[in-house]
Amino acid sequence: MVTRSWRPVLAALATLALVGACSSGTEEPTENEAVQPATTSCASSGDLTMWERSGGNKQMVDLLVEAWNKKNPDCKINLTYIPHTEMVGKIAQGIASGEVPDLMGMDLIYAPQFEKAQQLVDLTDRIKSWPELATASKGHMTVATFEERLYGVPLYADVSALFYNKDLFARAGLDPEKPPTSLTELREYADKITALGGDIKGYYLPGNCAGCNIFTVGPLMWASGAKIEAVDGNDEPLTGDGVKQVLQFARDMVKAGNVHQGDRAENGETFHLQFGTGKVGMMGTGNFNITLARQQNPKMKFGIGLLPGASPNSSASFIGGDLVVVPRGSERVADAVNFMKFLLSDEVQVEVYAKALNLTTRTDMTKNKYFEAEPLVQDVAKALEVGRTPYTLTFFEQINSPQGPWLQMLQKAYYSDEDLDKVIADAKTAMKNVASQG
Repeated sequence: MVTRSWRPVLAALATLALVGACSSGTEEPTENEAVQPATTSCASSGDLTMWERSGGNKQMVDLLVEAWNKKNPDCKINLTYIPHTEMVGKIAQGIASGEVPDLMGMDLIYAPQFEKAQQLVDLTDRIKSWPELATASKGHMTVATFEERLYGVPLYADVSALFYNKDLFARAGLDPEKPPTSLTELREYADKITALGGDIKGYYLPGNCAGCNIFTVGPLMWASGAKIEAVDGNDEPLTGDGVKQVLQFARDMVKAGNVHQGDRAENGETFHLQFGTGKVGMMGTGNFNITLARQQNPKMKFGIGLLPGASPNSSASFIGGDLVVVPRGSERVADAVNFMKFLLSDEVQVEVYAKALNLTTRTDMTKNKYFEAEPLVQDVAKALEVGRTPYTLTFFEQINSPQGPWLQMLQKAYYSDEDLDKVIADAKTAMKNVASQG
């Protein structure tokens, strides 16, 4: 999920751009390496080093590395976690100094900047023929590609979906087995749940968190046919009727009293705790909330649907998470590629990802015995089929910055009476200016 505030990222990416300007291009495999087919085992001996950002991904990445190390004792991975606020800067500095790990996990949203700066190893010739890539998470593979070259594969996935409280649905006279499938139904259901009174509200909108909103409100726009971000200065952001439709929907929800007053101050720090309170009827959140909500509120019954659009039965999702990539300067590229092959293998998808009730990173692996025994995971896995990941060289500046045009637009839409056409036009201009400088 992209709720984290990456304040150091601007300076880090500026450093990256400078390093990239001095780069001599992408590394090519040697002749022997080029003809070696990837396996799920060691290509050479000796321990490997891997960096990964800290966060909720730790349990899953630990399991994956443990599984690799058990299978490959002659080339174990030594895993180091870097604080997520320092990760981008540390990568850029490591590449500049030549002190890089053999492989690393990278927040997928920042991959295009590193790819453009030629600071990741071009893996196209090594992996392009893999059949597993046909069903690998589309969002991950979108940002793993730059100018038709491949630089990584999915490490783990977060997806956004609509969580709904079945207990509140029943109390409001709604069918607990039928989540809303359009914005109109979402509004109708929220009205009925809010009417229960007390401290119960039908919906949740995070009012001061740019990342939370691209994760949960962005998909409402995508499902309504909109495009949000500008890839670069030649691209047009905020296109399609869905932008205004969703902003009007959100403004109406706030005015109708369907969200708590305190939601306006949500900056992402407590976003993940809201659904488990039992006081929210419906909320866009991530697959991580399945376990968390159960821990918070063991007696609460809840279900998961897809985030809907303006038209009935339209839906979308934000696919977040990490890629596994190889930094320029790595001396163990073949081993890193074999680890990627290992991650995408049928056995690991089922017996590591699915067994731990984490999302598989291949859509054809979602039908398995572990998910069948856990319907909620099976439901949230459907988001992989309709998910996407924004592709831009200026994601932080356009979208994720607390002072950026995305959040400014949303706050004006949610909490003011300013003309929405003007709000959108101002944000469009600001986003294009940012993209032009990327």
